[in-house]
Amino acid sequence: MEKPTYTKSLRDFRKYHKYFGIALSVFLFISALTGLLLGWKKDVDLLQPPTQTGASADLSRWKPLSELAETARAALYAQHPDQTGNAIDRIDARPGKGIIKVLFEKGWWEVQLDSSTGEVLSVARRHSDWIEALHDGSIISDFFKLIAMNALGLGLLLMVLTGLWLWYGPVKLRRMKRRRGG
Repeated sequence: MEKPTYTKSLRDFRKYHKYFGIALSVFLFISALTGLLLGWKKDVDLLQPPTQTGASADLSRWKPLSELAETARAALYAQHPDQTGNAIDRIDARPGKGIIKVLFEKGWWEVQLDSSTGEVLSVARRHSDWIEALHDGSIISDFFKLIAMNALGLGLLLMVLTGLWLWYGPVKLRRMKRRRGG
């Protein structure tokens, strides 16, 4: 059996680096593209509706949360009857802005309400939410998210380490050849 050489080791690393990089490239492309979009979500109204401002930031003047939730449901169902029955996922209170954002479970819908008057300020889709779910893999499932994010992180780490070796290895090989006089 032939003794592995330093040069063969570098060739093998190059092969592994290439094929692993090809396998990771789809995930890296999706992650990079969605990451860029998410970086702009507060600045592009199409990605996420702009946060409105309510009449009062004084919490003592706010309507009860249950009343605001019902107003949000009614506003969504009135503008989009196909969303009837879409349950509330979460409520995001913005005391400094005097509003609440009511986010729904399906379709990435958001209703913004003036928290003191109950006025509907905005009914729109939050495209940034599905982009984020695509970005982290949770659009498929939480288990896939866990596996994909770990694979992507470990894969990137492996790509960096093998890339550094592929950069440093030839430098070391040239030094070894110079010392041997060849």
